[in-house]
Amino acid sequence: MHETPDELAALQHLIDASFAAASEHLRGIMAPPRRLGAAQLVADVPSPAVLNLATVTARGEPRLSAVDGHFLHGRWYFTTAGNSPKAVQVAARPAVSASYTPRDGYGIFCHGNATLVDGAERQMLIEHCTRVYGQSPETFGEGIAYLRIDPHWLVGFAFSDEEMAAFLKEREELVARLG
Repeated sequence: MHETPDELAALQHLIDASFAAASEHLRGIMAPPRRLGAAQLVADVPSPAVLNLATVTARGEPRLSAVDGHFLHGRWYFTTAGNSPKAVQVAARPAVSASYTPRDGYGIFCHGNATLVDGAERQMLIEHCTRVYGQSPETFGEGIAYLRIDPHWLVGFAFSDEEMAAFLKEREELVARLG
């Protein structure tokens, strides 16, 4: 966990505000017992986590790709080639959506703006990635873009162990019936 107490408090405030503004449909699926609080969310997310990232083309068409997401200090970070389509799209249209969905019954979803990071924050990300990958992202190629998502909406949920067991049992029964 990389979050300070203030960062955890800010993340919890964002989560609470996001659920308060969520649709009735979403609040029904992500009922209070299923909601991830800030502390559980940061404890659960591995680094890297396969982060599904949605950007927008110049024609307004959505594009979905996967990046190695790193949840640090209450924000998603990722790198990409500076000349990649996603880097070009983010530079022109920074609004993004991202999700981490490692399995059925678990997900973290956010909407926000992606921005290039530099200075001490860039160095923090380089050092983190070097620990994770055993080499600096600078070795991945020239012109690596270091980005952070500043979320304005973020929620997370997880089925309880009992719900997950029932879900898996129902799935097995369905597969058996469909044979």
